Amino acid sequence: MRSNPLTAAEVAAVWTAWRAGTPPRVIGRALGRSPGTIDSVIRTAGGLSPRPRQRAARHLSLAEREELACGLAAGLSLRALGRRLGRAPSTVSREVRRQGGRHAYRASRAEAAAWHAARRPQRCRLAQAPRLCAVVTQRLAARWSPEQIAGWLRRTYADPRMHVSHETIYRTLFVQSRGALRETLRTHLRRGAAFRRPRRRPPDGRGQIVDAVSIRDRPAEVADRAVPGHWEGDLLIGKAHSCIGTLVERHSRYVLLVKLPSKDTGTVVQALARTVRTLPRGLMRTLTWDRGPELAGHTQFTVATEVQVYFCDPRSPWQRGSNENTNGLLRQYLPRGLDLSSISQARLNTIARELNQRPRKTLDYRTPAEALASIVATTR
Repeated sequence: MRSNPLTAAEVAAVWTAWRAGTPPRVIGRALGRSPGTIDSVIRTAGGLSPRPRQRAARHLSLAEREELACGLAAGLSLRALGRRLGRAPSTVSREVRRQGGRHAYRASRAEAAAWHAARRPQRCRLAQAPRLCAVVTQRLAARWSPEQIAGWLRRTYADPRMHVSHETIYRTLFVQSRGALRETLRTHLRRGAAFRRPRRRPPDGRGQIVDAVSIRDRPAEVADRAVPGHWEGDLLIGKAHSCIGTLVERHSRYVLLVKLPSKDTGTVVQALARTVRTLPRGLMRTLTWDRGPELAGHTQFTVATEVQVYFCDPRSPWQRGSNENTNGLLRQYLPRGLDLSSISQARLNTIARELNQRPRKTLDYRTPAEALASIVATTR
């Protein structure tokens, strides 16, 4: 591994790979650099790739500087060179004077000097607006997300000077050289990460589910919860990759728990299919699942049960709100760090029964068991 600084081309390659979701150790291996070197580049920028530098149209280009150098060598006047370049004579005069005069002018040296001089640090939006910065700081401390803050500001303040995008808030939080928001405010974000990770997955097909049907194609009757028979599912993860399956009926909030010896798709599909076949016929018509690979075999599940599976959008657990809420309730019985492989199906049935006999405010304080019983009674 080399210790010399990364070149501009290597830095650009780091950010291209990072945006594609490649881990620092893999990037370092590809470039022949240590993972620490790559990690330092990413952390310094807060995980946010710098915006590419662009030349303003009013500034001379390299081609114009080369034309200028040739004209000076040929003895042309500055006014004639201005006409040839389509620039004001004063622009040409200042350019030549900055580089030591007519006889010392070199295009490549002038280009490098101009590019370096253009690296003037500019104060970020929050640093220029103390009132806006104070409001953003207050809301971050109250554990609002940057997106919630940006939307609330647009709705609350008519003055555009009190508006800021959520990306600007993230950049100011993670790039501390901007100096507007305290680093400690990061801890109030939901994930509390030291730097921001890219949202894109590596373009190698991993994590993709073949023939997945999007939640956006789900029948409209599922959304209003008025019609029973539509379920949500997920895995509850424990110690050493142990897991159980959780199923929640959207109308009644009735819960089923499924013991799983592993989370490979074949095991999960078979266990869920066995559980579905214990229900009265027609009580499960659709199942909405996360994008986890454990249900990559969803077509086999549909063939075995006649239940259509719909998949949530990536990183959108709120689209299975009933299931997420139920998983939170289950942590009272199955706390994080517990080895779930030691929990028997009989114990899981007892836990599910207790949850199904709890009155729910959303059901007008009926229990899920009562709500499901009324559903079954009306379908007979």
